[in-house]
Amino acid sequence: MNENANPKKLTFRRFKSGESMWKWGDLQEKIFTADKSHKCPTYVHRAPPCQAGCPSGHDIRGWLAIARGMDKSPVAGQAWQQYAFERMVEANPFPSVMGRVCPAPCEDGCNRNEVDEFVGINAVEQYVGDWAIDNGMKLPAPAAETGKSVAVVGGGPAGLAAAAFLRRSGHAVTIYEAHDRLGGMMRFGIPGYRTPRDRLDAEIGRILDTGVEAKLNCRVGTDVTIEALEAKHDAIFWALGAQKGRPLPVPGWDVEGCITGVEFLDAFNQGWVFSTAPRVVVVGGGDTSIDVASVARRLGHISAEAVKDRAGAENLGFAAHDVAGTMARGGVQATLTSLFPMSQMTAAEREREDALREGVDIRDGVMPLEVLSKDGKVTGLRMCKCTMKGMVPMPIEGTEFTLECDMVVSAIGQMGDLAEGLESLDNGRGFIGVDGVYKVKGKDKHFAGGDVLRPHLLTTAIGHGRIASQVIDAFLAGDGLDKRPKVDVNQFRLLEELHQRGLEPDPYDHLQARGTSSAKFAVHNYEDRGASHVIPHDDLFKGHFQNDPREHRQEIHVDAANVIGNFDERITGLTEEQARHEGKRCMSCGMCFECDNCVIYCPQTAVERVPKKERALGRYVTTDYAKCVGCHICKDVCPTGYIQMGLGE
Repeated sequence: MNENANPKKLTFRRFKSGESMWKWGDLQEKIFTADKSHKCPTYVHRAPPCQAGCPSGHDIRGWLAIARGMDKSPVAGQAWQQYAFERMVEANPFPSVMGRVCPAPCEDGCNRNEVDEFVGINAVEQYVGDWAIDNGMKLPAPAAETGKSVAVVGGGPAGLAAAAFLRRSGHAVTIYEAHDRLGGMMRFGIPGYRTPRDRLDAEIGRILDTGVEAKLNCRVGTDVTIEALEAKHDAIFWALGAQKGRPLPVPGWDVEGCITGVEFLDAFNQGWVFSTAPRVVVVGGGDTSIDVASVARRLGHISAEAVKDRAGAENLGFAAHDVAGTMARGGVQATLTSLFPMSQMTAAEREREDALREGVDIRDGVMPLEVLSKDGKVTGLRMCKCTMKGMVPMPIEGTEFTLECDMVVSAIGQMGDLAEGLESLDNGRGFIGVDGVYKVKGKDKHFAGGDVLRPHLLTTAIGHGRIASQVIDAFLAGDGLDKRPKVDVNQFRLLEELHQRGLEPDPYDHLQARGTSSAKFAVHNYEDRGASHVIPHDDLFKGHFQNDPREHRQEIHVDAANVIGNFDERITGLTEEQARHEGKRCMSCGMCFECDNCVIYCPQTAVERVPKKERALGRYVTTDYAKCVGCHICKDVCPTGYIQMGLGE
């Protein structure tokens, strides 16, 4: 047979040639029990690995089911994009921004990687987020006011997310922000070509439109005291972020030309930096170090000074933007160094590849030893090759070398800024200590989240804000929460799904009954393990899925010769057709996706579809236990692992 005649490749076989599911020792027992057992199908909802791996807690499988057209809105005429957007913002109010910059741990864990390639979750999120902005979608208004007031200190991803969810619960929310604009690291830590400011402003604006108040240029600790917040508000959520970068722990650091990555990006994003040194060395290996090196390459070095930009010439009235634009710019030699080999750098692979393409020189497996200087100014960074023993670099003797440079940027980590009135919050390491439900240790009605706990991803900070808002809501209602679910994400709730479609069970009459297969007061043989179980790929019948290539977003690549001054966005979003195709590629792990395999292959016709007028997501098939003999075939052919064998009635 001509292999080219069939473009679809085989992606999975349960057994390789020569293998068998039978072991000769128990073959006789298998033969006698193969056709029947005491177990019958049980419909078990479990969390998919994409959701379990999403720090913000997205119901990813849920909104991909909407994109594929399986889960249709109960609101007549509602666009699927709006329905998907409403599902997304139950966990994360920034789908447009996060669809662009999140490194997508959900895609790393996607079970589809065992078949061909992960589902383009980030790409679908960006598509829906952009559609929502372009079509003027709003966040839900609070159903009722509670009369309670919450202070949110910090207007970054954690603070804004907490504010959005607390306001949705009906609490009055005031954000206290030290900068003149909201956004935190989304605005001041990431360049605009990665988080377009019009998209960011639109998603922040939606939160403010729900009635959240923002006090800008207001630093808690100096402009307003902790005691004043405690007197005015019923609860306080600390989302200060990690505003201080870590200096290099090597001799010679404190000279002119040494700066942290946080300081560099903050100054650039506030519009204070229009040129950089001709030779820059960035020490790091994470996304921040990539951003610093890439921004430096884009800024270039102003090699011809104009009189308007000289000190003392302010009275000429020219803005720095205009002046910088008239100057001759030369290329910047940007070198990024990493302790780890390139394949183990924490920066996203796509960002590393873009940086290399744009002319950034990446040196991996090297460690800094000393900052060299002359007349108080940086002249170079002495380094050597190294190996890693866990997280500790081990220098290789005899490999020392010097990178000549005019600026050294340290992008090796961050910490909170808890000085000037905030010392009582410091846990001794520059961060705030909290318990398992984000309550500040030793402080009543104080909660915290985001990078001020431990610097991590933007989506992690958003997840902290979401969870903390639920804890604060319970606290304000007088309920003490001391434990959260093992899989702490926005889970599918079957009863809520049935309720929105008018299909909820009848009230329970509390009379003893045998079995529930025909009773109307219970959901027929359904079990929800989503808060405790993550479904692995080997529970799916992967042979159901054919090779189906992922839809890739178009990327605008900038080469080294054209990088100076190029701050255009690099990603072009999916089309609607592409987004829907990605929805169809989702394997719906742990949830029925209505493939009919169990109906078709049941030899006893015991499995049948639920009547159409009674169907809902997760309630597509049912089992007649009078016919079922427990042959397990339905479980074997279930692509999503939704069918498990349990005791039936």
